[in-house]
Amino acid sequence: MTSVVVISAGLSQPSSTRLLADKLSQAVTGADVTVVELRDLAQDITNHLLTGFPSPALGSVLAQVVAADGLIAVTPIFSASYSGLFKSFFDLLDPGVLEGKPVLIAATGGSARHSLALEHAVRPLFSYLKAVVVPTAVYAASEDWASSGDSELAGRVRRAGAQLTALMAGVSAAPKAKDPFEDFVPFAEMLKK
Repeated sequence: MTSVVVISAGLSQPSSTRLLADKLSQAVTGADVTVVELRDLAQDITNHLLTGFPSPALGSVLAQVVAADGLIAVTPIFSASYSGLFKSFFDLLDPGVLEGKPVLIAATGGSARHSLALEHAVRPLFSYLKAVVVPTAVYAASEDWASSGDSELAGRVRRAGAQLTALMAGVSAAPKAKDPFEDFVPFAEMLKK
């Protein structure tokens, strides 16, 4: 069974960010899902940034993210970008650990006017980290929570969840990237020829 780690960077309890994270995790099929609230790790994240060493709890979460087959990353939008807590967490990951990993990105905000933050801030962050970002990003504004039943938000959540499921299936069946140093010939042997 594949594994998915859901990172929720909501600051309040309850939070609409966590609510969206839960809806997205339910839209992924055939996966073992672990939800992480960064709010509970905020002090550990700050300490790790200052000292370079993770607490046992934070170390466990970072290891789960690295080992997961897929990732769902949900952040509130503050000042037209992701939250500082969200960015600080992803700053702690070693370079390359998300390379090729499918990631579903999502965000919440008070107005639909901030929905493009997913495209100009969150997607470039995961592109920089060399993750494979699901084509459908999900943004939920306050007015999206007022509708019930088969709303536009529900449709986006289903589509994004199906895309993440498909990407994880493809990634697990895909061959590993070729190591560019696999056929390394030492310089001394090259001189013998």
